Amino acid sequence: MEQVTTRFVTFEEELRLESGRLLAPVTLAYETYGRLNAVASNAILVAHAWTGDAHAAGRYSPQDRKGGWWDDMIGPGKVLDTERFFVICSNVIGSCKGSTGPTSLNPQTGRPYRLSFPIVMVRDMVRAQQRLIDHLGIGRLLAVIGGSMGAMQALEWGIHFPERVGAIIPIAGTGRTSPMAIALNALARQAIYNDPLWKKGNYKPEHPPASGFALARAVGHISFLSEQSMQMKFGRRFSARDGLFDFFGQFEIERYLEYNGNSFVERFDPNAFLYLAKALDLYDVAWNFSSPDEALERLNCPSLWFAFSSDWLYRPEETEAVVAILARQNKPVDYHCIASDYGHDSFLVEPEKFTPYVVRFLDEQARQAGC
Repeated sequence: MEQVTTRFVTFEEELRLESGRLLAPVTLAYETYGRLNAVASNAILVAHAWTGDAHAAGRYSPQDRKGGWWDDMIGPGKVLDTERFFVICSNVIGSCKGSTGPTSLNPQTGRPYRLSFPIVMVRDMVRAQQRLIDHLGIGRLLAVIGGSMGAMQALEWGIHFPERVGAIIPIAGTGRTSPMAIALNALARQAIYNDPLWKKGNYKPEHPPASGFALARAVGHISFLSEQSMQMKFGRRFSARDGLFDFFGQFEIERYLEYNGNSFVERFDPNAFLYLAKALDLYDVAWNFSSPDEALERLNCPSLWFAFSSDWLYRPEETEAVVAILARQNKPVDYHCIASDYGHDSFLVEPEKFTPYVVRFLDEQARQAGC
């Protein structure tokens, strides 16, 4: 993959959010890979997960040791083949990775929004993305694909912009966030709230509520794993550097969660984390519809769904409930439950288990679109 650059576009027109609040201006950070064909029929939108960003593939410089978060999937000859497709990934609103969020300056005050930033829902993220797609001169996307929160975005695209989407591929998603997932996010929130440095969101960027935020990330990270993956990677091994009867001695799984949490503090903003967690908690495909059936009736394009056997955050049964409604409505839907021991992170850890289905599906969509 050649070197890539993150670009930014700002829309001055107000964006009306589901809450009724108006947000303006709205900046989106985005990256593109490959080339848009002459009739703009080969565009695929990649939607990122909770704490992801627009840097889905490629490297910023030859010195970069690591590519984008889905670098194995995007590029010449890869699953999202940039010799055939024009791939777009944008950072969602509410984030801290270049798009408008709680760390952005409020034009009315000249200071960061912090907790004055409005609550955003996944549907709001998609409406902002729709402006980006217009800006890029694309009338209809060949497909929208994403995992976790990205799967929610893909589904919202299919329901709310049916004329703009040729197909959707939701991976490890859900039709509505479960009470258990909300409860885990509630624990993460309390970890941040209880850190005295949080100061009700008014912390200094150079002095974030690091301890509480690291703990919040650890809570979330546990939900991305599975019992099987933790057993395989860590088992009951005790840290070699600690004494077994040292009161503060740690198992390897403890040390891993501590490291993961502390490193996360250095690359993400606590308020943005809280806003995106709220968007996840509020997600319900039936929002402002009388039922999930009514919402899904609007989905007319083919959809390819994946769940993972060991995912206990968004369980396979949750995906299957949505697929069952679509099948009952005689919608063009395909579903695969992939056997994997890596929990919710399976879509990132073992993509080879589901990508052959994606390649065949996109081949068919491209053939029908003539690209």
